[in-house]
Amino acid sequence: MMIFENVAFGYDPERAVIKKAGFTLAPGLCLLLGPNGCGKSTLLKLAAGVERPDEGRILVEGADLWKDEARARRALAYLPEFPDITPYAAVRDVMRLVCRLRGEPDEAGDRALGTFGLTDDAGRSVRELSSGQRKRALFAAAFIGRPAHILLDEPLDALDRQVADDVLAWVRLRLADGATLAVVSHAIEPFVDLATVALTVREGLVEKHETLPRSPRDRFRLLDALARG
Repeated sequence: MMIFENVAFGYDPERAVIKKAGFTLAPGLCLLLGPNGCGKSTLLKLAAGVERPDEGRILVEGADLWKDEARARRALAYLPEFPDITPYAAVRDVMRLVCRLRGEPDEAGDRALGTFGLTDDAGRSVRELSSGQRKRALFAAAFIGRPAHILLDEPLDALDRQVADDVLAWVRLRLADGATLAVVSHAIEPFVDLATVALTVREGLVEKHETLPRSPRDRFRLLDALARG
């Protein structure tokens, strides 16, 4: 479970992107919806510990994300929209670092690379990879171990159809295993039937929509309307 307690954040001290957000993310899939620039990705960065709140705190399984970092972050997997990874590290070394953080053997990283067709690229530096390969490397890192909280920003961009299908199958497996997923995606169709709740951001205010229609058509209409703001 992840809890936001009165979280506020802004890149400019005069303009808050997120204003006093308070909500809980329980197991299931949460879609973060709203027009471009509303603050969805910023909210995901706060949840991932990439950005630090100006006010409030974020708890991951009871651990403060900025005061008990090792325990809180061990349960997190974050895929940013743009796959920025340290450029000079070898792909294999990135995987091994993730293995150590999650208490997994190095072989788990090798298996994850194989899942995404990157075995032959394990010795290459990140900067030698294409953007699509970098995204697959980030997914490989997310596959290591069993992170309980998975944060995905435009996860299907730059993926071919087969890899996208594999990612969606993995998402379903993680949901069946009781994980909490938060997803930002312009293409909501692949996630409509999986969503259990939605969050919208409007003028810095975060609203949680906990009751989604059972009818697939009505559910899509609601989520599509929320996505359009």
